Amino acid sequence: MSIIEMKVPTIGESITEVTLSQWLKEEGEFVNIDEPICEFESDKATLEFPAEASGKLIYVAAEGDDLEIGALVARIDTSVKGEAKAAAPAPAAVPAAPKEEAKPATANYATGHPSPSAAKIMREKGVDPATVSGSGKDGRITKADAEKARPAAKPAAATAPEMPSIAHAAFSRNTRREKMSRMRRTIAARLVSAKNGTAMLTTFNEVDLSAIMALRKKYQERFVEKHGIKLGFMSLFSKACATVLMEMPNVNASLDGNQVIYHDFVDISIAISTPTGLVVPPIKNVESLQFHEIEQSIAALAAKARGGSLTLDEMKGGTFTITNGGIFGSMLSTPILNEPQSAILGMHNIIQRPVAIDGEVVIRPMMYLALSYDHRVIDGSTSVTFLVKVKKLLEDPVTLLMDL
Repeated sequence: MSIIEMKVPTIGESITEVTLSQWLKEEGEFVNIDEPICEFESDKATLEFPAEASGKLIYVAAEGDDLEIGALVARIDTSVKGEAKAAAPAPAAVPAAPKEEAKPATANYATGHPSPSAAKIMREKGVDPATVSGSGKDGRITKADAEKARPAAKPAAATAPEMPSIAHAAFSRNTRREKMSRMRRTIAARLVSAKNGTAMLTTFNEVDLSAIMALRKKYQERFVEKHGIKLGFMSLFSKACATVLMEMPNVNASLDGNQVIYHDFVDISIAISTPTGLVVPPIKNVESLQFHEIEQSIAALAAKARGGSLTLDEMKGGTFTITNGGIFGSMLSTPILNEPQSAILGMHNIIQRPVAIDGEVVIRPMMYLALSYDHRVIDGSTSVTFLVKVKKLLEDPVTLLMDL
């Protein structure tokens, strides 16, 4: 017997542990070399683990196990050739059961198996993959298939005798316990680290977005015609922040022990909400990008993040973060730092509010801005000045466009 041991490979510099999220092949099944046998969930991405040889698959780890790099996942018995399981002969005295409809010739390991992003969606919706017909290559269940799928209706509970002391027995006392995903555990650990390991404070200001909204209304159609993408608020806010960050390097710096690291570039991490948690991939050299390039970068990263296809390199870095709670209706918040960065800008909901302009009360589209910062690197006066400068650029976007 020749046994090949399958161990967790080295995935990235900062990844020391993964979770075996699901097996893609049955135990005892014959697998071909390079066929994915399981999926790993790391801090930043979901990865398929291919077989290193052909043979019979023998499980060692179980779904949900946390495995260190180099840990044993499975064994492959290469002495087994061809199909691992042979059909048992039917007893002679028993009439043969009707034959099941043969699977298509194209059926293989991918048939009926969901992609990583599809698997996550189905787990969250409570959909059994066996009830979903895959439209992908070789019958693979795609993200679109998972989004269309609906969980099976729960069987009606047996009628219980009425309780005379309770008028309505529709409420439940059920509980359930689920293991946190690796990404959620990583997010939790980093948030606690940032909260406990930095001298974090938040300063606030408000910005009148009348000029920006007028600018977008006037030029949006021409912008889309030329660049194929809409001019959104994020590119304008990113560019304004990048402009001020180049003037105020302290806000763009990070702390490493007793040393402050300054950057002569601005890589802005954009917070993106996904079904498994918040990710913050950076857009590099925002100070040198045009508005349409920023919008295209944000759209591409958001699509990859929600599809679960962000690479480790796309998740690394960042000198400053912008998070927009306004898309969920947040009026005000105190965002938590994205270590090792020293500052994060929180955008919020745009509300029509009365404000005093030149002695008169007028209605304007207003947004509260919040800057959380590490007081070990950034002084209070610096944080206030940063927000004021960003506010001025956004309220007079012509100066931003003309680099004045």
